[in-house]
Amino acid sequence: MPSSSVVVVSKCSIYPDLKSTVKSLRLSVSDLPMLSCQYIQKGVLLPQPPLSSADLLSLLKLSLSKTLSHFPALAGRLHTDDAGHVHIVCNDSGVDFFHAKAPHLSTGALIPPPDHDIPPAFRRFFQFDNTLSYAGHNKPLVAVQVTELSDGVFVGCAVNHAVVDGTSFWNFFNTFAEVAKGAKKISRSPVFRRDTVFDTPEVLYFPEGGPSATFSGNEPLREKIFHFSREAILKLKSRANNPGREPEFSAPEILGKKSNDSWAAVNCKTNGKITEGILEKKDPTAEISSFQSLSAQLWRSVTRARNLSAGKTTTFRMAVNCRHRLEPRLEPLYFGNAIQSIPTAATVGELLSNELRWSADLLHQNVVAHDDATVRRGVKDWESNPRLFPLGNFDGAMITMGSSPRFPMYDNDFGWGRPLAVRSGRANKFDGKISAFPGPQGNGTVDLEVVLAPDTMAALENDLEFMQYVS
Repeated sequence: MPSSSVVVVSKCSIYPDLKSTVKSLRLSVSDLPMLSCQYIQKGVLLPQPPLSSADLLSLLKLSLSKTLSHFPALAGRLHTDDAGHVHIVCNDSGVDFFHAKAPHLSTGALIPPPDHDIPPAFRRFFQFDNTLSYAGHNKPLVAVQVTELSDGVFVGCAVNHAVVDGTSFWNFFNTFAEVAKGAKKISRSPVFRRDTVFDTPEVLYFPEGGPSATFSGNEPLREKIFHFSREAILKLKSRANNPGREPEFSAPEILGKKSNDSWAAVNCKTNGKITEGILEKKDPTAEISSFQSLSAQLWRSVTRARNLSAGKTTTFRMAVNCRHRLEPRLEPLYFGNAIQSIPTAATVGELLSNELRWSADLLHQNVVAHDDATVRRGVKDWESNPRLFPLGNFDGAMITMGSSPRFPMYDNDFGWGRPLAVRSGRANKFDGKISAFPGPQGNGTVDLEVVLAPDTMAALENDLEFMQYVS
């Protein structure tokens, strides 16, 4: 499946259909560190639309124009003022729109069997490869590429990471789909405000010409999607919370379980005997969550696959949304970055010699502790030493978890059906970069996009402790 079969046939600029009433938004403590990160590249694989090529492009261009009127910051440019502060100037400069064709690629070929790597053709479905967010001073903050396939279409979107985090990205993308489907009024309006704890008078200084990427991007890598069913994740969660217990889940229990993990599972087998319980409300911070359990298993298995020495320190970084952690809370649709990175460290020997519960509890305690006071301390710490986000695997023992299975990645329908798959481009990828997606089936399933060195990936594929949970 040669990626060269993707051919860009046209490019144009799309402008908001209404002039912006937002003038300027200063980048915050959470935005500024992302200026050395590459543009976010995410998109959806869709079935064949019941439209001609000309009508499809007309619909998407018009819808993008209308959507930009609700997200005027994305049609602007970055500007550094005389004091060194970086702003988004909402000047209606427009975004890039590309039309590409790949008539030899099918949706079936782009969703290979689970034991195959991600097809490299996806890398050609996005613009702004290797483009740092700092380039938004002279480049558009958004580039949309629509690629027509033999039996479907891929809508890929690259957005400046200093302007949006995952929450803001998917609100924009899903609004784009909502408008394309014919909505007269959007359901989730972004909130443009700059009077939060993240606002800062501090200046982040850059070398002449701007920052450099903090990772090479040149090392050989393999990329693979690992699918996890709801049943497998519940088993992992039970193992992390109840060492020595083997969970028993019937289909009704699995399907009926609340998606926010705030309800307890009922039947467990202990020493061969089944103990009955009832569904009861639990404190969501009292137990290790499904996602923390899955993350801990990944941390253990990737570390083992790397064959590191027992005394080496390994670090698992997890991005967290701070909107609901602040007091008072930020609006869920606050536009911009409102994330912080939680690092959890352990020696390789500790990680691998202890049960899953040990590492899962480390992650759990760090996440639970990341409250309003912790967020504010992080802001003060950054202000005392303004710096870029250190994205990469600097010592060969790091894992960085990004994105979230809670993002509404499949909650978009441009008018002819929900996505068949969600995929990313080549941006911000290095050995140990993991992205979490909801599974296409929904109902608590999770897909992990795992990027590893080839030898490490091969060892992970043979790690029985990990692979027993993979669908």
